[in-house]
Order: sequence, then C-alpha cells, then structure tokens
Amino acid sequence: MTLTVELQTLSESYAVCYLPAAGPTPAWAAGPGFVNISYCSDELSIVCPAKRVPEKVTCERDWTALKLTGSFAFDEAGVLLAAIRPLSENGLGIFAVSTFHRDYLLVKTEDFARAKELLEAAGHKFVT
Repeated sequence: MTLTVELQTLSESYAVCYLPAAGPTPAWAAGPGFVNISYCSDELSIVCPAKRVPEKVTCERDWTALKLTGSFAFDEAGVLLAAIRPLSENGLGIFAVSTFHRDYLLVKTEDFARAKELLEAAGHKFVT
C-alpha cells in the first residue's frame, strides 16, 4: 500500500538563512507563523517568512512551504519519503524541516506548480 499524505500550502514566501554559530538568535526571526531555528556547532539556520529577513543576511529566498497535516508516529516509516520521492525523482530540490508534530517541505516558489502536480499525481492531497 502506498502511503499518501495531506499537505497544506502556507501563504507566505519563506527564506532559509545561514548565520554564524556563535551569534545569538536575531530578533527578526521571532513572530507568528512557521519558524524553525536550528543550532549546530558550525551554523545557526533559520527558516522564516522572507519579509522578516534583513537584506544583508545570507539566505536563499523565494521558498514555498508545504505542511504535512497528518499526525504521524515517530516510528511510522516513510512519511516524509512519500512526499519527497516524487519531487526528487523529477529533479526538484527541497528543504525539509521536522518538528515534534509536523514535517514541512519547502520547494522553490518557481517550482511550486510542478511540485503540486507531481505530489497530486503520486496520490497526495492538498487541503486548505
């Protein structure tokens, strides 16, 4: 049986930002909506609405965020892969973020129409 997921398109344009690991979390990252802040030894990564990001920050802009809306157990295999596979097999790059309850896929906004078509063809559904 093929795993299918429901996806919700978030309305804002997103940016994926890189900052040095030693710095504090900038105030512009905070606010409503989807935000992901990841620390590691060599970087601070922030995903947030692009309109919040100052021009001087190193980032990739113009991402569309897709939220996997189901509730999935941690040991449920293949959930994220089911959504990623039709995109990667057709040459579309993604940026994935997982939280405790959700998975998010970001696709370049210029690729969104094609990504939606591929995901629907794979049996996934878009919800509002």
